[in-house]
Amino acid sequence: MNKFEELKNLVMSLEADFSKFYEKNNQTAGTRIRKGMQDLKAMAQDIRVEVQEIKNKEEAKKK
Repeated sequence: MNKFEELKNLVMSLEADFSKFYEKNNQTAGTRIRKGMQDLKAMAQDIRVEVQEIKNKEEAKKK
């Protein structure tokens, strides 16, 4: 569950920048959003790989 908490924290940390960008048209906030979303993408991929590895280990145990 630690990865899930990290994921939630990353999304919550971007909330202020989303507000600044969309409501106040702050361009530097947009840059921070883009970086944060790239980090989110990488984190999501890591979680996907980890989940698949766990599933594969469980399948191997059943055989």
